[in-house]
Amino acid sequence: MTSFKHHFEPSNLREYDIRGIVGKSLHNDDAYALGRTFGSIVRRSGGQVVAVGYDGRVSSPDLEQALVKGLVASGITVLRVGLGPTPMLYYTSVTRKADGAIMVTGSHNPPDHNGFKMMLHGKPFFGKQIKQLGGFAEAGDVVEEAAGQVETVDPSESYITRLLQDYDGEKPLKVVWDNGNSAAGDVLTRLVKHLPGEHTVLYPEIDGTFPNHHPDPTVEANLADLIAEVRRQKADVGVAFDGDADRVGVVDGEGNILWGDQILVLLARDVLKKRPGETIIADVKASQVLFDEVAKAGGKPLMWRTGHSLIKSKMAETASPLAGEMSGHIFFADKWYGFDDALYGAIRVLGIVARLPETLAAWRSALPVMVNTPELRFPCDDTRKFEVISEVAKRLEQEGANVSAIDGVRVQTDDGWWLLRASNTQAVLVGRIEARSHEGLDRLKAAFTAQLKASGLEAPNFDAAASGH
Repeated sequence: MTSFKHHFEPSNLREYDIRGIVGKSLHNDDAYALGRTFGSIVRRSGGQVVAVGYDGRVSSPDLEQALVKGLVASGITVLRVGLGPTPMLYYTSVTRKADGAIMVTGSHNPPDHNGFKMMLHGKPFFGKQIKQLGGFAEAGDVVEEAAGQVETVDPSESYITRLLQDYDGEKPLKVVWDNGNSAAGDVLTRLVKHLPGEHTVLYPEIDGTFPNHHPDPTVEANLADLIAEVRRQKADVGVAFDGDADRVGVVDGEGNILWGDQILVLLARDVLKKRPGETIIADVKASQVLFDEVAKAGGKPLMWRTGHSLIKSKMAETASPLAGEMSGHIFFADKWYGFDDALYGAIRVLGIVARLPETLAAWRSALPVMVNTPELRFPCDDTRKFEVISEVAKRLEQEGANVSAIDGVRVQTDDGWWLLRASNTQAVLVGRIEARSHEGLDRLKAAFTAQLKASGLEAPNFDAAASGH
């Protein structure tokens, strides 16, 4: 028997990935142990080949090296993709028919964080599978040590060619891209040379210290440079990425942000022209406008739980061609492979904008306007957060409220809706409120606050939280 055993910091074993603070809760020996354990899972499932990539963080090359060593020690053939965006690794895994894939990435977290996103046999590896992996490592339950091998591959040219294949614009555009020093830098710089129109790339250098702004396109402050440059150039559209380029942000030619659900409306209307009656999925945080617009466009709107792994699994189950989250994860199974890819999402958005009879700004302003809060996040102990959701759900049931309990509670009223759910990745509760009027928003805030107080919690600060979109 092998003498291998390893204890992972339990808080690093998240719902969708493994993630921690480098040098504190996450070390190179964790990466080796992950390779050794995941490699064993792949081998026992009849697999042999695992694709591995890494993002631009300072700690990523060392973690990748240790990970590869662990996989090789499990007898795995490693396809070493190198530095690049997460979706390029997914693309390699799918097109090379790898049995598994691991991306070393801290996504949009601070520079001293890092982690691993995984796929097994073409599907997300998450939830109970991650907890089970931790148990295998703790018990030393791995295959006998064996000599695997490493094949270095560069899929970037093939990936860029495949991205360009689905560009279907009819007029050249002026586009500003904010790479935000993300891992997409090299691929993006090469990609835009092949697209018609004028393209400016901000912060193309891959730099894991993120010297210009934090790499999260869902936070308005992080889009300030992009918005300013779009306005200065009078560009048609602006595009932004997160740290590993699996989440996309979009701004119109006037510098207004299109949030995740608005991007999805744009894409859904286009997809449904050729695929009427099909299911379009969005997470529980999305605006009611999205679900209404999908139905109006002849699609079947489906509200689902937040989390890229959960959405991908639901897409496969329902044969949905398109799905998205408020966080900017956009998933295409229409012409694409069903995974979240900010570069591919951007290509599809640009194609639509280059076919619109009006500007993107005019298109956006024609959407129904709702008054809503941004995502509200407030601390709540990891064990207590799920209890709170149960208590609130029970009270709402007694009141006879109109509730969707897919992920937390989403309460529909004549004014609009409010949502309360437990985060799967942090010790926080997440809320969102949307109404047709400011007065309605106030009533929903009061109902939301009352439910929190009944469970002994303070309501979050709503000041300056309302925003029309």
